[in-house]
Amino acid sequence: MAHLIEQMAYVGATPWHGLGSRLSPKQPIEVWQREAGMDWRIQDSPVHFKSDSIGALGSIHSYPEQKVLYRSDTKVPLSVVSSRYQVVQPREVLEFYRELTEVSGYELETAGVLKGGRKFWALARTGQGTALKGNDQVNGYLLLATSCDGTLATTATPTAVRVVCNNTLTIALDGTSRAIKVPHSTCFNPQAVKKQLGIAVSQWDEFMYQMKCMAERRVQWHEAMGFFMNVLCDTSPNSPLPETLPNERALRKVQSLYEGQGRGATLVSAQGTAWGLLNAVTEYVDHERRARNVEYRKDSAWFGQGAQIKQRALDAALRLTA
Repeated sequence: MAHLIEQMAYVGATPWHGLGSRLSPKQPIEVWQREAGMDWRIQDSPVHFKSDSIGALGSIHSYPEQKVLYRSDTKVPLSVVSSRYQVVQPREVLEFYRELTEVSGYELETAGVLKGGRKFWALARTGQGTALKGNDQVNGYLLLATSCDGTLATTATPTAVRVVCNNTLTIALDGTSRAIKVPHSTCFNPQAVKKQLGIAVSQWDEFMYQMKCMAERRVQWHEAMGFFMNVLCDTSPNSPLPETLPNERALRKVQSLYEGQGRGATLVSAQGTAWGLLNAVTEYVDHERRARNVEYRKDSAWFGQGAQIKQRALDAALRLTA
């Protein structure tokens, strides 16, 4: 099975089964652009079609309401979109971090291209972090991702990463994601997004307070089962157990991760706590959930159904500590 990841670069530990080009820390944006496979442009061409005519070869017509997006380097087509579609270039995603890395102490850790260029991203550590109960380190990151096929708005997402297992979690409180989304019907304005993110990133202390509350919240066995049923099987915590469980395989796997098989599951912060429940789900989504391959799983965990499951788990964990 071919990898979804066209190319990527990273700093630090080797991610995703050894994929990517390893860089030394604090490389300039230009190096990231080359090594992450983002040194090309998205170009466009009007859509043309051929009409058949009796006794003739037919004629070529244009359809001005649509355009084809394609890669400047390989000329491979990426998508057909509306003529009003506002393209964000791969270079712009990395340029977004230039000032942040040069002035504000951010450090790029991964960047790359998914699905042959249809989706691309960069992830930088913000310098924020905290340790739960002494040794369970959680660090703050900022993920910027976009697509050129209409599947993802240009999205800047404050993200928490648990170091012991590399689980990712969108920073969200009161059921609301702090992500800033710019639809492709409008022009991407990096400075406006950064101004909005100033509010979102300032929520880090509040978010970590909630994480610490989860690490202090002890849970009983029946609460744990209710949590997993609610998150994975879409059942109410107070409803009777059905004769057959939907998503039973996932339920058993997450339960085993929570009960000690998960990375970091035996830490004081996680063992028998709401924080442990949340991380059992995030580890399952990020590392264990069935997928065509690891890249499909990562795409889902960041942008798709996996991200939705993690959001449900966070909401449920917050309810336990309310």
